[in-house]
Amino acid sequence: MRAERRTMLKFLGAAALALWIGGMPFAQPAAAADKVTVFAAASLKNALDAVNAEWQKEAGKETTVSYAASSALAKQIESGAPADVFVSADLAWMDYVAEKTLIKDDTRANLLGNRIVLVTGKPDATPVEIKEGFDLKGLLSGGKLAMGAVDSVPAGKYGKAALEKLGVWSSVEKDVAGAENVRAALLLVSRGEAPYGIVYQTDAVADKGVKVAGTFPEDSHPPIVYPIAITADSKNPDTAAYVDFVKSAKVAALFEAQGFTILK
Repeated sequence: MRAERRTMLKFLGAAALALWIGGMPFAQPAAAADKVTVFAAASLKNALDAVNAEWQKEAGKETTVSYAASSALAKQIESGAPADVFVSADLAWMDYVAEKTLIKDDTRANLLGNRIVLVTGKPDATPVEIKEGFDLKGLLSGGKLAMGAVDSVPAGKYGKAALEKLGVWSSVEKDVAGAENVRAALLLVSRGEAPYGIVYQTDAVADKGVKVAGTFPEDSHPPIVYPIAITADSKNPDTAAYVDFVKSAKVAALFEAQGFTILK
């Protein structure tokens, strides 16, 4: 009986301690709490990494960045993922989070512009004149056309819109290898798993394993716009200063070096 009594007392003591600890606020490391958390379209990686390095050098602050398809990031924000800033590769997914009151509308701004291009991993490939009715099917020669998923990934949606406008979508629709984001599509071409792909001009700059075979006419698809906004749940005191820094003239050259255009 005494042994059972001692065991019961130990159990009750442990339970009381657990309840006391459980009632205490959860402490996060100060360094992690100070970082601005950014959710950004995958195509921004090289340029935004450079911008964030400058931010750290100038402000002495760090960022935590998640790069993925804008669609995936918007859904994560909707599900409660902790983000301070969202940078989308199109207006539609920023509109999506705005409609659900997940961003601070007065912080929203159009940040960058881009182009879509046809890329190949073949260094000796002949330049392609991208125009109405061009023979994309023939260029593929039985291979796949790498693109972001055309129903969700902005680069894929722009690419499909362009191919439809040029009258060649129906001829290659069954040949499309849809990727989870534009950088994954780029990788398929760079690795030689797809002879051609449709990506952003900035992606082609970022990967030396591909070359631009042709550039899509700007009027063949909706304007490519990257909007930025602070999320509604952001509590980080550095967020506004970070967004101002990303939008500032002092880092514009870093975006332009990757092929982006600055929107005013």
